[in-house]
Amino acid sequence: MSALSASTPVDDTAAHAPAPTMQGTAGDAASPAAIGRLSRSVAAGSARSIRSQKKALETLKSALVAIRANDFERATQRALDSLRIDETNGLAWHVLAICQEKTNQFGAALHAYEAALGLLPDHSDIAHDLGRLAQRLGHLEIAEKLLLKFLALNPGHIEAINNLACVMRDQNRYGDAIETLRPMLQIEPESAVLWNTLGTVLNDQGRLDEALTFFEEALRLEPGFAKARYNRANVRRPLGDIAGAISDMEAAMPGAESGYEVAMMSMAHALMLMAEARIPEGFEAYEVRLDPHLPDAMRVAVPAPRWDPKTQDIRGRRLLVVGEQGIADELVFANCMNDVIEAVGPEGRVYLSVEARMVGLFQRSFPRAIVGGHKAVRLEGRLTRYVPFVEELPEERAPEFWTPMASLMAVYRPTVASFPHHNGYIQADPERVAHWAGELARLGPGLKIGLHWKSLVMTGARAAVFASSFQLWEPILSAPGCHMVNLQCGDVSSDLATAEAAGIKIWTPPIDLKDDLEDVAALSVACDLVIGPGIAGTNIAAACGARTWMSAAPDDWHLMKTDHYVFYPETRIFVRGAVDGWPDVIATMRAALDKAVAGSWAAT
Repeated sequence: MSALSASTPVDDTAAHAPAPTMQGTAGDAASPAAIGRLSRSVAAGSARSIRSQKKALETLKSALVAIRANDFERATQRALDSLRIDETNGLAWHVLAICQEKTNQFGAALHAYEAALGLLPDHSDIAHDLGRLAQRLGHLEIAEKLLLKFLALNPGHIEAINNLACVMRDQNRYGDAIETLRPMLQIEPESAVLWNTLGTVLNDQGRLDEALTFFEEALRLEPGFAKARYNRANVRRPLGDIAGAISDMEAAMPGAESGYEVAMMSMAHALMLMAEARIPEGFEAYEVRLDPHLPDAMRVAVPAPRWDPKTQDIRGRRLLVVGEQGIADELVFANCMNDVIEAVGPEGRVYLSVEARMVGLFQRSFPRAIVGGHKAVRLEGRLTRYVPFVEELPEERAPEFWTPMASLMAVYRPTVASFPHHNGYIQADPERVAHWAGELARLGPGLKIGLHWKSLVMTGARAAVFASSFQLWEPILSAPGCHMVNLQCGDVSSDLATAEAAGIKIWTPPIDLKDDLEDVAALSVACDLVIGPGIAGTNIAAACGARTWMSAAPDDWHLMKTDHYVFYPETRIFVRGAVDGWPDVIATMRAALDKAVAGSWAAT
């Protein structure tokens, strides 16, 4: 299996996702121009082929006719028929790859593109198509090599230069991306595609006001450019233009050029609806997260049908609830677990699959459910979630239905008022809480402040949403009357060394902060306060009822037009400004922390 199509486990430490990735990648392997080039290649090959090869190429022509009619299933069969006649036909492999990509068979498409490129190494269009797909699936280094190979044979190609800049952007190489775009913009200042991509680079850096300028320039040049309108929508909302953002998004959606773009735009629209508290409409729209056109859409491998709450009464039945996305999201959407446990009643049974590191926390919190871990594997580019513990159950105890955890929201949270008031619905181990309270007491008098400062997943736009320069936290770290406790998972040795060099002491507990989530939860509860952005660690603290302060982006959908996370009503939220908001929000946190040190928690 190639490096592009290998099966890999998935790290579920991600925090709540920001708006779907900005759209900048240009080109379509099945565009009329691309299929026209392929048709000419097939015709040229047919003119000089031997008899058997001519038959294969004639069959391939019918595949191209089917592609033009958007009948990719028929085109796939005709491409396969051509390969049965001549398996060394690189053009047939290229056509098959295009068809498989269009039908979301990403692993098979990667294999077919690689086969085509091996047989036709001089056909640079194959490298470009494969590079686009590799980028879409997150294979950024490979995508960059393929695009550079294409550009070596096609210098000055606008689409390829644009896409190379997108790959650099997705690697957080913002300077390289800008320098890749700059000379091309000087040559092609009327290219809406290039201005749009420049806007996405600035957006990823959190420079939303500047990004808006470039999206508007792209739309001035090409008013019907759906990607630019989508991108403008995603910056208008955090900048405060909510009506304009929703209007832009709804105007962009009909112009989506592929199933992938339709799904991406629909996802962003759903997040906007939820942010505006338009529920359950927003939660129903959020089902698009499972659309197979999205490479990260979850596919669940369980031998049971999905539950339809509109037609199937769940009382007395056996239901499997499958946690999804990352740790933070499983904690957020667990908000509905008690509701569904009550709905099945004492004669029914709820099975709950969550991240394996949280099984103990969830079993303690929901003793009437049977909790086990799930496994996520990215198999040939597709995310598949398995639930091993239910596979071992006898038939008479096996789940009759399953449902994604987040889909419970549309059933049990139809209004903001329907969210229950609570001080934590996940229970940390009380013995471990007592243990860590004793360890914290050894640090001496003063408030014990658990600190997070960045997400473990720091790609693309997440870098602007979930991280600030560690030096910006200095006002918090140096607050008098406090002991700082490191709760940040991942390798933060350089950050801790920076703090130590500045004379700031940060105590790191002797545990694995990434994997020992039982202790992370207990330590969070034992602290006087946990501070950080809305990532997995702060969600653990908030869900367990620890006093928690979170920073949030101005368009964070979890607020739902309130001044707090509706999922964690006791958590205090500090909303950042859309542009350069970190210094002000940290200063506000520091002022609140000073009041807390003075014993005035109520004033904070």
